[in-house]
Amino acid sequence: MNGTHDDPSARCGVSDRRLLYAGAFLRALATGLVGVQIGIFLARRGFDVQSIGIVIGAGLSGAAGAALLVTLFGDRLGRRRALVGLALLSAAGGALATLADAHVVVIVAAFIGMLNGMGRDRGAAVIVDQAILPGTVDASARTTAFAWYGVLQDIGHALGALLAGVPSLLEWVADVDEIAAGRAGMLGYCAISLATAALYFRLSPGSEAPEQRSSQPISPESRRILWRISALFALDGVAGGFLTAALLSFFFFERFGVSALAVGALFFAARVANAGSHLAAAWLAKRIGLVNTMVFTHVPSSLLLASVAFAPSFPVAALLFLLREGLVEMDVPTRQSYVMAVVRPEERTVAAGVTQLVRLGSWAVAPAFAGVLMRGSSLATPLFIGAAMKIAYDVLLYAAFRRVKPPEEERDTSRA
Repeated sequence: MNGTHDDPSARCGVSDRRLLYAGAFLRALATGLVGVQIGIFLARRGFDVQSIGIVIGAGLSGAAGAALLVTLFGDRLGRRRALVGLALLSAAGGALATLADAHVVVIVAAFIGMLNGMGRDRGAAVIVDQAILPGTVDASARTTAFAWYGVLQDIGHALGALLAGVPSLLEWVADVDEIAAGRAGMLGYCAISLATAALYFRLSPGSEAPEQRSSQPISPESRRILWRISALFALDGVAGGFLTAALLSFFFFERFGVSALAVGALFFAARVANAGSHLAAAWLAKRIGLVNTMVFTHVPSSLLLASVAFAPSFPVAALLFLLREGLVEMDVPTRQSYVMAVVRPEERTVAAGVTQLVRLGSWAVAPAFAGVLMRGSSLATPLFIGAAMKIAYDVLLYAAFRRVKPPEEERDTSRA
């Protein structure tokens, strides 16, 4: 028995799927903007690289706390209420972090607002989205639905990264003070978060969790799978925490002396590459399987990232980085689809929450250490550490789960 489960039917329809897609796009737009902007904005306000790492870690810690609450109480509170509340907290925390002057207030605001320096939308709201989305399609279309979800996220990430260059344009064109221009960009992030909250009010009752079959939130069989896969996701999460968009943008900014506008343009191109990779992942997964797609695309991306440290110039570093970004996200829709396939429909919020929580908690650990290493050792040290840990994760994931197949792959095997 492989522990995979299929939906008897889709519980909600196209309208809810479109709302989830639109919400994911707007959230990603805000995250892409703040991921590039926050490190530069804080540096201009007098924060050193270690302090920036602490702020980013605080934001990710807040996201981890929110993920825990959603995992434990999200279905009881209601999925729609949870999504609306998360968006409102993001707007409030972002506004406080933007307007406050005291370092400690900025750190607290980053925690409350779940300020995401990763540059990618991987917060608590994604847990709820992941739980709802499979109910809008049948199993054969599940990975494709997650792929399109990822495409819209990465388009949002790309446009958000491009928007991060607007403060620089305000400085050059309108002669606005650099701090005021940075605040304008950050307040734009808050406005987008408020628009996301308005969207989620329109979700249907069908988006709520199905009735539990037992008093336990998750079966022993699913629990065993989640323990194993979550341990591996924790390793990958720590690796990702060394490679946040805020720290990578700071690396390009300091190493090559490029402007915030150039860094924003680079991350825009990176998110475009990410978007195409999601659809490629869905196509490839139908041919070689979900686990194989996760592993065989992730290892080369880690090697490319490590090579960025040896680039002699910004154009070369940018090219290597973009090649890496064309591969690194191919494990995202496949990973999300795989986790939702190997648990029961009523277990999906808990499963999405547990796997996302270990990632967020792991992400929160690494940025402060990365900041210390960048200051005391080399700007490139986090790139090497992150790449090595990600390769170790891929090898272990393949060894542990290559024989645990989702229902659509099991059916294909039985027909062969």
